[in-house]
Amino acid sequence: MDRPDDAGVYRVSDSLALIQTLDFFTPVVDDPYSFGQIAVANSLSDVYAMGGEPKLAMNIICFPVGTMDVSVLEEVLKGGSDKMREAGVLLVGGHSVEDAEIKYGLSVTGFVHPDKVLRNAGARPGDALVLTKQIGTGIIATAIKASVAGSETIDRVVKLMSELNRKPAEIMKKYNVHACTDVTGFGLIGHAVEMIEGAGTGIVFHAEKIPFISEALELASMGFIPAGAYRNRDFRIAIIENQGIDDDRLMCLFDPQTSGGLLIALPFSEAEALVMESKEAGIDSATIIGEVIDCKTNKIIIM
Repeated sequence: MDRPDDAGVYRVSDSLALIQTLDFFTPVVDDPYSFGQIAVANSLSDVYAMGGEPKLAMNIICFPVGTMDVSVLEEVLKGGSDKMREAGVLLVGGHSVEDAEIKYGLSVTGFVHPDKVLRNAGARPGDALVLTKQIGTGIIATAIKASVAGSETIDRVVKLMSELNRKPAEIMKKYNVHACTDVTGFGLIGHAVEMIEGAGTGIVFHAEKIPFISEALELASMGFIPAGAYRNRDFRIAIIENQGIDDDRLMCLFDPQTSGGLLIALPFSEAEALVMESKEAGIDSATIIGEVIDCKTNKIIIM
């Protein structure tokens, strides 16, 4: 418990360790099948972020039996099952309870070689930071709840959140990765801080390189910012040195993501090759967005 890693790891033998994680939440979109897909992609992501392969899963279900038709639950579970099948994960059980609001997710077990576990700490001065998905999903989810987001925007963000981090996880195994995490509830900045906290290092982000969902910037300017973004900002604002980006873009950096991309720290000499290979594999948003620097005060500099 000395570091807030993305999942727990238990060494079974010299060649095998188990990765354990769980995650579940309320719907971020209206379509139940899409919600199931997103919840599963999100739950599996922590295993990918630690360099592992998810193998087994158990459903976690909360459902309002008296107020919602059971067909909604069936669609959620179908979406989840299809996404697990895509990931090569075997569903081995689960647990359900009656609740006032629907919630869904997974408890996941993955495998990894003990010597190949990736942690979210360990980024080194001179490392490049690569991000594999666009950010802004929390802002768009807020707009969906307010019935403001258009159908094209919803379709785009559902596709983004439903994408597994399987491909970038497989690709990064070929490189000398020093640290990795997935960008979720703490936002891009919050998860980046985990890479450097207490290590005498800082981060420079190049705002023009960060892949934003364009509609998220527009919606942020209209005030559709989730409460979690404000909490993330208030918690980390003291270490931020903003050298000129506007408030809307800054809030997007604190936006809590659902099923976000991987944030990968590795030597600059390898980062461009990783990005190129990722793009060739269809990960179009993969981009070098910044670098790790020497900094005793763990500053996050945004240029």
